Amino acid sequence: MKLYFYYGGAQLFMSNENQNKPFNDAIAHKQNIEGFPKSRGGKLPYPIKLIGFFLFGSFVLMFIIGLVGNFLSN
Repeated sequence: MKLYFYYGGAQLFMSNENQNKPFNDAIAHKQNIEGFPKSRGGKLPYPIKLIGFFLFGSFVLMFIIGLVGNFLSN
């Protein structure tokens, strides 16, 4: 392990094999019980995407209708 000093502090750079290794029993227990999060690249399930499209689309549509209605009424 190498120790680098910067801005008055120290940062510890570890090798890749030690990066996922828990540093005490409590962390190891938490990792065994909860597991690791799976990164899917920020993809949402299709039903949630559909709800988002509906909500944001209706917001934009109401904004445009309100803007046009405001110009027509004045």
